[in-house]
Amino acid sequence: MLSVSRVAVGNVRCVQPALVRIRKHVLAGGFTQTFGSRRWISVKVNQALLAKEAEPNRRRRQTLKEREAESNEPCSCVEEEGPNSSTIVTPCDESRRLPMMGELIQFPNDPSPYPAPPRRHIPINRFFQQTEQKAIAATGGPTCPPPPPPPPKPSYTGYILGAIALTAGGLGLAYYNGLFDGPPPPTPVDDTKEDADRKKRTYPASSKDLPKHVPYLLVGGGTASIAAFRAIRVHDPKAKVMMITNELEMPYMRPPLSKELWFNPTEAEPLKFRQWNGSERSIFYEPNDYYIDPSKLSDAPNGGVAVARGYEVHRLDVVNRKAILTDGTEISYDKCLIATGARPKNLPIFESAPRAVRERVTLFKSVYDFEQLSSQLQDGNRVAIVGGGFLGSELACALSKSEQTRKKKVEVFQLFHEGGNMAKVLPEYLSSWTTERLREEGVKVWPKTQVKAVEMQGSKLKLTLMDDSVLLVDRVIVAVGSEPNTDLAKTSGLEVDGKNGGFLVDAELRARSNVFVAGDAACFYDTKFGRRRVEHHDHAIVSGRLAGENMVGLNKPYTHQSMFWSDLGPRISYEAIGLIDSSLPTVAVFAKRTAEEMSRASAAAAAAVTAGSTDSEKLQAANANVNVDVKNVPAAGEPAKEQSKEQQEPEDSFDKGVIFYLRDKKVVGLVLWNVFNRMGTARKILDQHTEYDDLNEVAKLFNLHDRRTESEELEAAEQ
Repeated sequence: MLSVSRVAVGNVRCVQPALVRIRKHVLAGGFTQTFGSRRWISVKVNQALLAKEAEPNRRRRQTLKEREAESNEPCSCVEEEGPNSSTIVTPCDESRRLPMMGELIQFPNDPSPYPAPPRRHIPINRFFQQTEQKAIAATGGPTCPPPPPPPPKPSYTGYILGAIALTAGGLGLAYYNGLFDGPPPPTPVDDTKEDADRKKRTYPASSKDLPKHVPYLLVGGGTASIAAFRAIRVHDPKAKVMMITNELEMPYMRPPLSKELWFNPTEAEPLKFRQWNGSERSIFYEPNDYYIDPSKLSDAPNGGVAVARGYEVHRLDVVNRKAILTDGTEISYDKCLIATGARPKNLPIFESAPRAVRERVTLFKSVYDFEQLSSQLQDGNRVAIVGGGFLGSELACALSKSEQTRKKKVEVFQLFHEGGNMAKVLPEYLSSWTTERLREEGVKVWPKTQVKAVEMQGSKLKLTLMDDSVLLVDRVIVAVGSEPNTDLAKTSGLEVDGKNGGFLVDAELRARSNVFVAGDAACFYDTKFGRRRVEHHDHAIVSGRLAGENMVGLNKPYTHQSMFWSDLGPRISYEAIGLIDSSLPTVAVFAKRTAEEMSRASAAAAAAVTAGSTDSEKLQAANANVNVDVKNVPAAGEPAKEQSKEQQEPEDSFDKGVIFYLRDKKVVGLVLWNVFNRMGTARKILDQHTEYDDLNEVAKLFNLHDRRTESEELEAAEQ
């Protein structure tokens, strides 16, 4: 019904003009004549509708006729009779027909028709609203009030901002708690540095208390700096000298850290040791009251030396003669000495290890390292020393013979890739002989091996060697040499030697104008042996003294040859001078044993075989208890048996002798093997720098058959 009513209303609107005329006719003719029959009205309405529909056809015919007249072509159109006697005209040429609204337009030679654009559709509810408003407006009725505005859409901005704030807070809390911390990068770990609490302490507390200018500035607080200060005071008694060191201790000597301090420690004064003559002394060069407070150095009438501890020089302004600390403090100087020494090397396998592993690895260098190691050794601990050089061999011997470690039953293992101890210094036969003597001292020596993997296994460190042997230990000491500390060269424009390392200096130890270098960090020119770099205690004293003398204007070249020494148990103690390198040709002269000594040696050899066999069995049993694979590891008994056969011949006894190192058939170095108080003679031989026809005759100068002990020889020398 609703649809029919809508159609009727639409028809009425279409024929509204005709209805108006009918109404006028009715009013003129009267009600009875016009509305007497409803049929008459229906006929009139239908006629009006037909006339309305015929109008488009009439216009179409008119358009076609006009076109035909223009083109002068006859056009035959088909006229059909439509319903209710209406006429419908159909063009004869379909291509000339005008498309109707909504009809697809087909262009010639175009296979794809394009539809006409769609008509806009109006929703039904809006259509009725518009229709009602138009009807009211047409009839002059009251206008409907505009619809109320739609309610505002809900805003989610607050919720979004709150979610962002909560997420950021959660991420920040997670970062603070270290949840994003991955494994530590494989960066080198300098274990010579103190822990965080020690690093924060400096003396004086503020760099503002440091003097703004010092006549003599010494960068570094080691042996070379002390030697330089003493030389300066000799020639300038009122000199004002200041040392700047990153360590927190006053200047001290390092050799006792790996030797004497382990044999006679005292709880009251643990940093004192007993010297060869029986007297005790501290490792510190001077007592604390010997040094001046840095803040009072400028006003000291008689000069002196001050030590700024915990500070580090970042850069030298060589042109303007200024030292810039890491915090930006500037200190001007007249003369400057760089004595930064060397830092211990580490192995990549330990550098990239997890933190739990690195905490059990020690790079032995400073007093702090000694104190930490001695306090951390517990009963039954197993210590692995990686390295077969001076430091590694001395530490292995000291730890195995120390009363402190023996009470705790500490086992000492020494691992290195060379064939024997100190193979880079001693000839091969003497290096192997030294290794056997260390085994007799209780050291488990594993030569010709390296650590290829390390990890934690419970509370132990699991070391996997190159032959897949496994060793479980509690601590590892890395003693694989050191490298010069040349950080100042990069920031100060100083030259570094590409071959030997270290600051490049001339024969007077001068790097630049008013800047000198001494100690382990100096690569100096030796007028006799060429360019060298030496890392020994005596060289630090000699070079520091020479640098101090040149800082006061003496301009002396480096001519004095330094020496070094090492002690490895009761049977090995040697001194050396010059170029000591196992790659050089050597000639060795050893004293022959007497009949009485041969008898004692045979008994000692037999005891060594028994002791060696027992040690081997104990080592294998100990390794078995901790699941250690000992395959391909040299047993302590086998080399001892071979050595016992060799010791039956006098020429294979290496108890006392002299080793000459040759270059171009000239003596360039000497090792005095268990020969004492003869260093002056060795230095004279080096100074001659000549070729000898018979070195056996030269060896007689050292009195190899004198059977006095070291202390007896030193006492005789003093008398």
